[in-house]
Amino acid sequence: MKKIAVIGAGTMGNGIAHVFAQKKYQVHLIDTQKTALEKAITTISGNLDRQIKKELITASDKLNTLNRITSFTSIEQGVLDVDSVIEAATEQSDIKKSIFKQIDQYAKPSCILASNTSSISITALAMVTSRPEKVIGMHFMNPVPVMKLVEIINGAQTNEDTTKTIVELAGLIDKIPCVVKDAPGFIANRILMPMINEAIHALHEGISDAATIDQIMKLGMAHPMGPLQLADYIGLDVCKNILEIMQEGFKDIKYAPCSLLVQMVQDGKLGVKTGQGFYKY
Repeated sequence: MKKIAVIGAGTMGNGIAHVFAQKKYQVHLIDTQKTALEKAITTISGNLDRQIKKELITASDKLNTLNRITSFTSIEQGVLDVDSVIEAATEQSDIKKSIFKQIDQYAKPSCILASNTSSISITALAMVTSRPEKVIGMHFMNPVPVMKLVEIINGAQTNEDTTKTIVELAGLIDKIPCVVKDAPGFIANRILMPMINEAIHALHEGISDAATIDQIMKLGMAHPMGPLQLADYIGLDVCKNILEIMQEGFKDIKYAPCSLLVQMVQDGKLGVKTGQGFYKY
């Protein structure tokens, strides 16, 4: 593979584009909003500057990385000649299905279609395409340039060649692939989100304050970041969406988002991206 398209220029999308471009892949970064693309390039440039400051790369490496990224506002134009597409759009099933229909229509037959979804069924996304055997999940962790894990999710019809190719691709960009089956929340969020939700319940019940809850998990369980602070970085709306997808998928009330989480999302307190969540930023 030489050319990769990334759909969605938000936090995850620009991080994925950054990593592939730095590893000498040609990257097509696609977003319907030109301002989002401009912001993404600015973010990537700033992250590369931090790598220069840490003496991980040179100024020449930064320039070459940025030169490998081409921006598109059209899916049709952006996916025409790429070897793989990684969708990193909003975590909403209808939006992702619409995007996969478009990718399938315009991408070449050999192109592998991957989703960075953190909870939505890969099998369901594959069903809207004519190539379900070439649809797979690539769940990167945030921040993408730093975190090593890529959760590789096989849909019901994903074939062995597709899995092998994507596992190898993850290794070539210096990530560690972990292959799992398609199920609500997969592995990472199936375990992480109930922990975050339980921390929110503890806060809501007044058992302790946010800083103390996080401190206990950091000191007692060796977590680098407490669950409430992590929720702020993920986005409280995203946490709520994932929990609801798991609740619906498993038909189990234990995954229902805490009422405090629901209220905070309704109030627009979504974490870092809005300046306020369980902490102020």
